[in-house]
Amino acid sequence: MIYTVTFNPAIDYVMRMNSALKAGQTNRSASEELYFGGKGINVSYVLAQLGEETTALGFVAGFTGEALVKEVERWGVKADFIRLSTGCTRINVKLKGEGETEINAQGPAISPEEAELLFGKLEGLKTGDTLVLAGSVPATLPENIYETILSRLAGRQIRFVVDATGKLLLNVLKYHPFLIKPNRQELEELVDRSLPDDASIAEAAKELQKFGAKNVLVSLGGEGAFLLDEGGNSHRCPAHRGAVRNTVGAGDSMVAGFLAGSGKGYEYALRLGSAAGSATAFSAGLGERESILALLKE
Repeated sequence: MIYTVTFNPAIDYVMRMNSALKAGQTNRSASEELYFGGKGINVSYVLAQLGEETTALGFVAGFTGEALVKEVERWGVKADFIRLSTGCTRINVKLKGEGETEINAQGPAISPEEAELLFGKLEGLKTGDTLVLAGSVPATLPENIYETILSRLAGRQIRFVVDATGKLLLNVLKYHPFLIKPNRQELEELVDRSLPDDASIAEAAKELQKFGAKNVLVSLGGEGAFLLDEGGNSHRCPAHRGAVRNTVGAGDSMVAGFLAGSGKGYEYALRLGSAAGSATAFSAGLGERESILALLKE
């Protein structure tokens, strides 16, 4: 089973406008869309599209949280969220016209007692399960919660996947995560230097392996993706051709594709991960099975 954790899920309310936003005036939208997600939830969605069993963990609150749970279950994902006693799952407003304006909500407060309930659910993971930790940590949770989770589960033969940045990522490498997925900019920040080509990216990935990471998957946007696998082998996948409509969730989709394909070898995992990431980039929302498999054939 592949478990994902989303500490602060959201409903993205996208409002499309035919003109630029006029501050201080009444504006009217041309169309509206709702997208339910958060990094871990995005991973679970794409895993379900690819036929993988997955459970989404995390925190929800209020009537917006109930709506999110119903949508996640509709996808075929098992939803095992903790219901918070106060607040509402956040709604992020995305205004898209001649320019783009985003207002991201803070989200509900999570008490220490409610955080402990998550630890209790994680104790139920078994040998061979995979745990995906992705995204930032809400202000009401300890900054070291990733490290705390991995330390509690260390030594139980659970595969850890961490998609985070900066110290949040560096501090958990000692627990030997099965996969980490920085993009080029995040990798440059981790090693504190520019990475202009594949050779420099490979060298930086090797440094992270020395700290404990097993597989280092680097998303390169329009240049494709690079993988340094746990055997020390480098793999390169060029970018797919298509019109980019949406980059939100593309990295999460790449993680899901990689996990879904990892049983067939790392070369295939990289190809499936790249196809899943591109399918999302070429879609209004997250990539779906048909588009992912079509890109995989390229």
